[in-house]
Amino acid sequence: MRSTVHQMIPALPVPRRVNVLGVGINSLNLPSAVELMESAVVSGRRGYVCVTDVRAIIEAQDDPAYLQVLNSSFLTVPDGRPSVWVGRAQGFSRMDQVAGPDLILEFCKLSSQKGYSQFFYGGVPGVAEQLGDVLSKRYPGLKVVGTYTPPFRPLNGQEEKELTELLARLKPDVTWIGLGAPKQELFMAEHLNRFDTTLLVGVGAARDDAAAIIFPADKFAMNDKTKNIPSRSFQE
Repeated sequence: MRSTVHQMIPALPVPRRVNVLGVGINSLNLPSAVELMESAVVSGRRGYVCVTDVRAIIEAQDDPAYLQVLNSSFLTVPDGRPSVWVGRAQGFSRMDQVAGPDLILEFCKLSSQKGYSQFFYGGVPGVAEQLGDVLSKRYPGLKVVGTYTPPFRPLNGQEEKELTELLARLKPDVTWIGLGAPKQELFMAEHLNRFDTTLLVGVGAARDDAAAIIFPADKFAMNDKTKNIPSRSFQE
């Protein structure tokens, strides 16, 4: 359920974008990304967040639709040192890398204190649920209101309807999308105005070839099966 009781703060201005091969990467760092996301949640500023690495920037060179989606986001954050170097060369000295796992950890930590609700979409069966459970144990008070495991194909009409109705009922503040680039960015842009959630945040891939979950092993031990498999995605 969307948060209603917390201290209201004014919507913050979105920082300028750095041009990296035509992709506009916001000149921010992890603390400012978390702050901007919180500002969007409490002000009701809807949008999607792209966590964009060099591979995604290269892919956008040959895909005008993908490029437009990246440049139409609420935030496109620098998940890679090359983008940071470009930004700092242009005078944005505080710009720094914002990795998906770090963004989830920091925003969920804040959410456990402020009451912001989370929904996880992506991964093979059981992965999103396990991620929610682990985060809830790490951050007592975290509101994980639901999860959804999509098929490895586009959603059909009935599945679209079920997911839309589920989010309309749960009204999460933030919905984390783990489908991999460019699928997750295209999905977020397509569904932003359909889903009853304030922010959609794309943070990783979903593959059926390992049991790893979003956190690298040295950051977060999931269980004996996953703790030695480094991964940056819901299932990668």
